[in-house]
Amino acid sequence: MKTPPLLLPPSLPLTTIPPSFSHLLHSAVRAPSLSVCLVPSFVPSLSLWLEEGGMLPRTLLGLLGLLVLCHGQEESGEGAEGESCDNFTDLNLSHCFIGTSLYVRLLLYTRSNLDCGREINHHHLSSQPLFNVSRPTAFVIHGYRPTGAPPIWIDHIVHLLAEQEDMNVIVVDWNKGAANLNYLTAVTYTREAALNLTGFIMTMEEEGAALSSVHLIGVSLGAHLAGFVGANLKGKIGRITGLDPAGPMFTSATPEERLDPSDAMFVDVLHTDMNSFGLRGAHGHIDFYANGGADQPGCPKTIFSGKSYFVCDHQRSVFLFLCALNRTCSLTGYPCSSYSDFMDGRCLQCEAFKPASCPVLGYDVSPWRETLLRLGQTKVFFSTTASLPYRKLSYRVDMVTWNQYLRWGVVYIRLHSGRSFTEARIDHKLFRLEQYTSTRLLAQFDDDLQHIQKISLRISTGNVIGPRYKIRLLRIRFTPLERPGRPLMCRFDIILEENMEVAFRPLPCNSHL
Repeated sequence: MKTPPLLLPPSLPLTTIPPSFSHLLHSAVRAPSLSVCLVPSFVPSLSLWLEEGGMLPRTLLGLLGLLVLCHGQEESGEGAEGESCDNFTDLNLSHCFIGTSLYVRLLLYTRSNLDCGREINHHHLSSQPLFNVSRPTAFVIHGYRPTGAPPIWIDHIVHLLAEQEDMNVIVVDWNKGAANLNYLTAVTYTREAALNLTGFIMTMEEEGAALSSVHLIGVSLGAHLAGFVGANLKGKIGRITGLDPAGPMFTSATPEERLDPSDAMFVDVLHTDMNSFGLRGAHGHIDFYANGGADQPGCPKTIFSGKSYFVCDHQRSVFLFLCALNRTCSLTGYPCSSYSDFMDGRCLQCEAFKPASCPVLGYDVSPWRETLLRLGQTKVFFSTTASLPYRKLSYRVDMVTWNQYLRWGVVYIRLHSGRSFTEARIDHKLFRLEQYTSTRLLAQFDDDLQHIQKISLRISTGNVIGPRYKIRLLRIRFTPLERPGRPLMCRFDIILEENMEVAFRPLPCNSHL
């Protein structure tokens, strides 16, 4: 693999600040201590503005850097009982503004020291008695950190990984290197950091560790770093998990220049921001596309929301993975060629994985691993809610219409249980409703109501001035997808008017009454 050249930004002559950056600057001044970074989103936005003819003075660029950076802390601390701990590097303003040179630290956490990291000597593993090479080892690799602040999710992922099994959890702290206002410098350092980590894993192997027991979890730029390590080790490590692999500088990269399935025995990837900071395409044995891989629910849609507009979609990959590790959400992916086909209800079968279910995002991939390896590369799609626990409850809805006239419309379905109800709006496209036509829909509900007592249905055609046409359903059937133990629900021979809601009590599907 060739190391990409180090590119530096051009000199920027004097001009005025564009309004959008003025707003971002104001946000940074009001909340300078936030650890959620603004700069990774600011830099690409600035680049786009420069391409359109905008210019910015060096002094102003420096001022922006000083205002958005976070105040640093020491790298060591004390544990619960006063023992010395090694903490993630938290850099100060001068480090981040001037730029940092690469320095990689490996912080070990086990079930014996979950709240007190211990730095491991890269060449003398035995100097750290808590490190046991006979246990599985998970490496957590962060991405671009222009503020120098520790990722807000580090402690959480360490604890959740330790809950999965008795393992070594090693946080790869390459904050010195990742913490640079110049994103291209951080990209360059991924190759050097990968060589460093490769050497450590080779030392582990010499001490008796099995490469198949190594799991690299890389976030954004860290996903490609993990891929470089895997390639250096000829794809012999057990697993790489890529959480929204970085897109900038990797869009046109060859497989050798980014994460790809050959980098490990098993590679799984989660996409949440492909239209901005994430990488488009498929790059693992299985690629999960949350909400199509872009524009996550609950994330701001306009730049006026400040830094959240830039980072929310990208960070969602980490939060979805944490939720899956915590087992508070079961996110099932459905194999499909595209998100639109998935939303149309065309890809709701998982015959290839039987007797297992459709693949589920998370730590344990054993039920699907062999099938996925045999299939080569598989793309799976799922939808989420805007907040925890993120999971939507999905039903396959099959209905047979018998209309005298052709109608086009969108479908709204409510499930009722006592005084509670949840609604699915199947409005991503217009559906064709005509005489004796079978239509399949995917209905996704935010809430899981267990005992459905009533279902209400409305077909909206947009007709507001003409006569209301009747629509006859010979049959409608609801099949729960993630809850196979629940009964199918049916109803037969329903007549409704367009744009009017009709309610009915669901019946067992072996009944015709």
